[in-house]
Amino acid sequence: MSVTDPGRTAAGATPAGVITGPPGRPVPPPIPRAAGARPPRRGLLAGLRRSRKATAGAALLLLFVALALLAPVLSPGDPSLIGSGGAAEPPSAGHLLGTTAKGQDVLGLTLWGARSSLFVGFTVGAAATLLGVVVGMSGAYFGRFVDGFLSLLTNVFLLLPGLPLLVILAAFLPPGTGTVIVVLIITGWAGSARVIRSQALSIRGKDYVAAAVVTGERAPWIMFREILPNMASVVMTTFLGCVIFGIGAQAGLEFLGLGDVSVVSWGTNLYWAGNDGALMTGAWWVFVPSGVCIALVAFALAMVNYAIDEITNPRLRTTGRGLSRRGKEG
Repeated sequence: MSVTDPGRTAAGATPAGVITGPPGRPVPPPIPRAAGARPPRRGLLAGLRRSRKATAGAALLLLFVALALLAPVLSPGDPSLIGSGGAAEPPSAGHLLGTTAKGQDVLGLTLWGARSSLFVGFTVGAAATLLGVVVGMSGAYFGRFVDGFLSLLTNVFLLLPGLPLLVILAAFLPPGTGTVIVVLIITGWAGSARVIRSQALSIRGKDYVAAAVVTGERAPWIMFREILPNMASVVMTTFLGCVIFGIGAQAGLEFLGLGDVSVVSWGTNLYWAGNDGALMTGAWWVFVPSGVCIALVAFALAMVNYAIDEITNPRLRTTGRGLSRRGKEG
């Protein structure tokens, strides 16, 4: 309802004098916001849109995702079919990235391999981050015995040597993509839990969290609606780190022959390249494309991760401006 009666106009109304609300009840004036202040999440998104690092990293990552989704169109058929091309042919017009010793098209193997590698990487990143959020925030919120037990569990997984644990779990569990994902989640959640717990401890003592506790809000509501939104940058940074870990660790496991070699991925491409003697024969075109793809995806994720850190860390922003100012003065 819009009125212009001076008797109903509240202090702080718009210059046009238009207010809305039930008749007979004054509308409270809006809470003044400091100049330039904006909600943290909106500020983070706006900063990401302005950041060249974030834009470049996201564009490169989206390119790989698009190539993975379009693999059936760009390279139709089974990429692992043996004898579809000449054996160990270098890049040519017929096969842009050459062929393997078995006559498989390397471009097709690389495109189809992106589907499995990106799926495993993002699945591991999401699951390990979720587990780290639950463990870290539970320990920081409940404290005492719960925090002691969860901290002990986190420290145990942090102290265990990662690569031997990966090899043992992958060797004794049934082979398959699901096994690789489970193994990487088990070995990859502890670091994120430690980071999130330390950040949640600093927010746990805030006044608005104490007020929510006093008003009788439930623990899950306070953790995930009051504390977690103020840790968006930390959670996103942790997620990107877990994705990089998932892609790299999957490639390492499969290169060692501990994954499912029947699945086409960047890791199995490297495994078959080594098994077929591509390194010995100098057939660089067999293993270089998958290695370069892993490096570029990790580089894109690291660029986005660095941009988030630069936006949310005041020290990095101050240092960057200071260096820029000194560079102009010099």
